[in-house]
Amino acid sequence: MTDTSERTGMTVGQPVLRKEDARLISGQTQWTDNLQFPGMLHMAVLRSPMAHARIERVDVSEALAQPNVMAAFSGADLAEQWAAGLPCAWPVTEDIVMPDHWPLAVDEVKHTGDPVAVVVARDRYSAADALEFIEVDYEPLDAVVDMEAALADGAPLVHADAGTNRAYYWELENGDLDGDFSGEDTVVVSRRFRQQRLIPNAIEPRAVVCAPISAAGEYTLYSATQIPHILRVMMAVVTGVPEHKLRVVAPDVGGGFGSKLNVYPEEPLALAVAQRLGRPIKWTASRSEGYQTTIHGRDQIQDLQISATRDGRVKGLKVDLLADMGAYLQLVTPGIPLLGAQMFNAIYKFSSYHFGCTGVFTTKTPTDAYRGAGRPEATYAIERIMSELAAELDMDPVELRRKNWITHDEFPYDTISGLQYDSGNYEAATERALERFGYDDLRREQAERRSRGDRVQLGIGVSTFTEACGLAPSRVLGELRYAAGGWEWASIRILPTGKVEVLTGSTAHGQGHATAWSQIAADALGVDYDDVDVIAGDTKLVPNGMDTYGSRSLVVGGVAVHNCADKIIDKARSIAAHMLEANPDDLEFDRGTFTVRGSPEATTTIQDVAFAAFAAHDLPDGVEPNLSAETTFDPSNLSFPHGTHLAAIEVDTETGAVDIRRYVAVDDVGTVVNPQIVEGQVHGGLAQGIAQALFEEAVHDEDGNLTTGSMMDYYVPGAPDLPTFETDRTETPATTNPLGSKGVGEAGTIASTPAIINGVVDTLRHLGVDDVPLPASPQNVWRAIQEARGAQ
Repeated sequence: MTDTSERTGMTVGQPVLRKEDARLISGQTQWTDNLQFPGMLHMAVLRSPMAHARIERVDVSEALAQPNVMAAFSGADLAEQWAAGLPCAWPVTEDIVMPDHWPLAVDEVKHTGDPVAVVVARDRYSAADALEFIEVDYEPLDAVVDMEAALADGAPLVHADAGTNRAYYWELENGDLDGDFSGEDTVVVSRRFRQQRLIPNAIEPRAVVCAPISAAGEYTLYSATQIPHILRVMMAVVTGVPEHKLRVVAPDVGGGFGSKLNVYPEEPLALAVAQRLGRPIKWTASRSEGYQTTIHGRDQIQDLQISATRDGRVKGLKVDLLADMGAYLQLVTPGIPLLGAQMFNAIYKFSSYHFGCTGVFTTKTPTDAYRGAGRPEATYAIERIMSELAAELDMDPVELRRKNWITHDEFPYDTISGLQYDSGNYEAATERALERFGYDDLRREQAERRSRGDRVQLGIGVSTFTEACGLAPSRVLGELRYAAGGWEWASIRILPTGKVEVLTGSTAHGQGHATAWSQIAADALGVDYDDVDVIAGDTKLVPNGMDTYGSRSLVVGGVAVHNCADKIIDKARSIAAHMLEANPDDLEFDRGTFTVRGSPEATTTIQDVAFAAFAAHDLPDGVEPNLSAETTFDPSNLSFPHGTHLAAIEVDTETGAVDIRRYVAVDDVGTVVNPQIVEGQVHGGLAQGIAQALFEEAVHDEDGNLTTGSMMDYYVPGAPDLPTFETDRTETPATTNPLGSKGVGEAGTIASTPAIINGVVDTLRHLGVDDVPLPASPQNVWRAIQEARGAQ
């Protein structure tokens, strides 16, 4: 038992080394693909080579005859296995088109990689080899790759029975748009931006193992998933196996970024095959398989109009989106663009706003949540058009932003899109970023280079952003027609020896939850950080939870742990008062010790109380033995981190090559629990956002084939491609949770893409360039320069 008197102090706010890292970097992890079970078989999936085709015939007989093959199934073979199709939990409108999505296609394939058949063999190589012996007769149908073409009259239909490729239209409008877009003093800037399609790249591929306990009719599904609790519910819906007979375990998970926030065909397929054969089944995606079948991100056409007075006061904003759903609606596909609907107005004080989004079916891999999910798209568009407005008004882009942002004394602030920002200080973050960046000096150098006509020019990119994260509250999600809530669950047990177990419904896939949750619990309870153990990712051990996505872990899950500790202390107080023969109201609690007010010698530790609660020899009347509690936290509002990012960009005007000379990021994520973890999250986010700005793009040809289907073709940048990040923080606590924390996991991704592209455009604006397509590859930049020169 640890004596609390030996504790050296609080850990929240300190850069405590991550307690999970020693295991993660020393090969002691438990990845799903490492799992082995007696009698386990391996599953391989035959996938459509065509983007759109009718299935005339599937013959698995030759595959069944191959060595080591135990079974093979077509879609028709398993059709009776499904109680329902793969779920979409976010029907954003009443008239949304919700097509069937079966784990194995039966009549028609709708994107390359659509599963058609499975083979089960004694080893993965035999299973993969046998796929070549499955005969499938396809009747090719027209692919639908372009969103605008998909909406045109007479376009081929992805889902013929729906009669349209329009999945839904969703609209939000507020204020006097007509008034704000008229008048002699009004300046209107219009732009179209294209959010390219991205492919998530987690370190660990998707993987599934399903182990049946046949006699009990029970199944344990191990999956490299972000959402074990949600997955268990959805697996029950799809397979018909009762929820209480399903246990879902997310072992160590090597990254997700939203791509593992889903229910994929391979999960119910593994369970269905395990049901049929009564043996454990394993499937692990290859990289190229993952590129075709794991959800893609972004893919929007954004048309924006902004109005302002000639002295730079913004008035109205109009946003019309086309959002590519892909071939099916995955778990939250329709809602992703709408997560940005209330963020296009960003940190600015618009008086009118229109947002309209059309979801479009195409014969491509479905899109869904990818790091930031809707908010990077919104931030990119508003920050780009604010810089374009500054250019139109011949104003410095920072000055334009200063003139229009919500000032720190105006919080809480009700935005034109309907959110209430609880706190923020955009002035402080921007001033700190400008100071570190040397903004004025770089502007002078930029002017000098332009006057000299240097081949390599310099530009400055500005991004002042906020985001809405910490998905909850449940009431708001319900209003948006999301099927589930946004609460989070936690339980704490102080064991008889004084050690502490924290059970959390939020699951980690690299974020450092074990460390942060230990810090929160240790400080709240006044126990040693090393005495806390965090348990997560197993629906049997942790029965309740809403899992991890949308930067919700700390501001919902972490707060649940904090609140649960308060419950423990309340119970411990009554026991301690009984032990000390005092009134509970007369007890003070500080760093793990109860003291009778006015009698400093009358003390007891929370560990001693825990042992007394365990022994239960002399508890107050009505108090149950053991020192444990559980709580469910449903916040009253989202959280709104913000920041200012500045990028110094150099562009070779002859080759189009872009170099990030300097990158300064000042983020405000509220109260920080662990600065080291925050720093890591910002670095990772910056890398992902810069990757969208300069490198990554999923490309399909006109037949719907993914031409960037491997890491050889899809440029995932490495450390040599990225600059040294200069990061800093300001701290404006959230007012809507007791920790004061906001989210950080997606901030870098959201802010960095517009900062980089604003810098590229700023570098080339004197040449007539006012936009560069994403990604700003040398080819795209060079082409933009040539087109501008040709137009002059």
